[in-house]
Amino acid sequence: MEKIELEFLDDGRVVEVEKGETLKKFVDNYSKYYDSPIIAAKIDNTIIELFRPLHYSGKVLFLDVNSVDGFRIYQRGLLFILKSVLKKMYPQYFLKVSHSVGKSIYCELKDANNRVKVLADDEILVVKEKMLEIIEKDERFLKFEFMKSEALKLFENFGYYDKINLLRYRKKKTVKVYKLGDSFDYFYGYMPYSTGVLKYFDLLKYENGFVLVLPVFKNGKPVLEFKPLPKLSQVFIEYKKWLEIMNIDSVGDLNNLIAKGERSVTDLIIMSEALHEKKIAFIAEEIKKKKNVRLILIAGPSSSGKTTFSKRLMVQLRASGLRPVAISLDDYFVDRERTPVDENGKPDFEALEAIDIDLFNKNLLDLFEGKEVEIPKFDFTLGKRKKGKILKIEKDQPIIVEGIHGLNTRLTEQIPEELKYKIYASALTQLNLDNTNRLHTTDTRLLRRIVRDSKFRNHDALATLKMWPSVRRGEDRNIFPYQENADIMFNSALVYEISVLKIFAEQLLIVVPDNVPEYSEVTRLLKILEYFLPITNIEDIPRTSLIREFIGRSVFKY
Repeated sequence: MEKIELEFLDDGRVVEVEKGETLKKFVDNYSKYYDSPIIAAKIDNTIIELFRPLHYSGKVLFLDVNSVDGFRIYQRGLLFILKSVLKKMYPQYFLKVSHSVGKSIYCELKDANNRVKVLADDEILVVKEKMLEIIEKDERFLKFEFMKSEALKLFENFGYYDKINLLRYRKKKTVKVYKLGDSFDYFYGYMPYSTGVLKYFDLLKYENGFVLVLPVFKNGKPVLEFKPLPKLSQVFIEYKKWLEIMNIDSVGDLNNLIAKGERSVTDLIIMSEALHEKKIAFIAEEIKKKKNVRLILIAGPSSSGKTTFSKRLMVQLRASGLRPVAISLDDYFVDRERTPVDENGKPDFEALEAIDIDLFNKNLLDLFEGKEVEIPKFDFTLGKRKKGKILKIEKDQPIIVEGIHGLNTRLTEQIPEELKYKIYASALTQLNLDNTNRLHTTDTRLLRRIVRDSKFRNHDALATLKMWPSVRRGEDRNIFPYQENADIMFNSALVYEISVLKIFAEQLLIVVPDNVPEYSEVTRLLKILEYFLPITNIEDIPRTSLIREFIGRSVFKY
């Protein structure tokens, strides 16, 4: 038999194996290097499943559930089991995977008319028990490759019309389909080796549906914790209603509309932008109604469109008779030598302690009392604050502050709560590929950032991808824990935006070399973009649009 060489990066061992062997046999030997179960692997920066036969030599790095890619695979495997159980128990209904709630996934059971079947607690318990039965049997996930026409017939037999709708415009001639027991399904990502590794989960009744609670491993032990996020969930419900207004339920529906031609696309853009403007105007009116609001705090994760939102909100506040002013939180950075360091000893500019909180609060209080205040200006070249402008405000001039710490009460701890109005802004897309394949909200933001960094910051896609894990860690630490503190949330996602970002992002991603660790993420993003038909008539996008912050030609100055 022909041999290949595998270099295991965890311990540097080089092993000679027979061509066609799988990595499953090595998992037990390398589990000691990981805090959670190994779920897949990378060979030369390409993700592969543990059941995939190996044909080439390469460098191996295993992926556990605590890794971003491993967590997605774990989630995908559980959703396949959940869907298989529900299809047998409730054949007249289908599983609709909706959105994330922290580390959990909110789902509903629906009929052909899109009406929700609400399951009782005891029914959900039975579903969970049947899932555990499949997991106990340690059934294999099998993978097949069909011609596209064969796959479409298979999905028609199963009644998976959402899959047919999704794959209609996909260029590839073949489709990879997974099988579990007697269930076939299509997923755009990878699967675990077998069901036995998926034993850590919970299923709980929530709102009209239920949540699939996924594990977080701490010190090698699984933690199953569900924390409801009612305000965030309400934003997803609102966006879902927006999609209903536009008669779009999935990427397949969006593609059908784009395929109708330019007039339909223009109408979609106009409607999407009108819904945004209506929401921003509503927020402005809510602020005006409160009368005593002096400080408007806007927070949100990277590439959520906070800057454009704040500028559009300022316009709406002016239209409501107020005269807002803006202050940049960046100007309150402490001098560089006083910046706290992270666990790697590097300056942590995203830590709250990197801000001079005392000076910030003092300046705000003085302004509210009608005093003249010198607002500092931070010199990023020198890494020091210097003298800035003199500011004095009247009572009809609320101060707008945009920054990642806006919802953290420690930032404005000296300011009375009744003077504050807190806004959380993020791109919370509800548009999924189909009923079971989710689009992660972070993917929209990442694509936005890749395009923006290339256009305005002279960073290529690889540089952005290298920074992204650090950005995400900062969000997990400084933004997401405080999102429910918001008085209101603004969803900056636009239903059509990935079809626009596609024409910019694909050319940036395709040139990333395959010899870097980020290549697997490039492959995943390109695969997502494949499902979208492009929107090329970008001149129809208003120059006030949030997407202009990322693709250019915005009317606002940044």
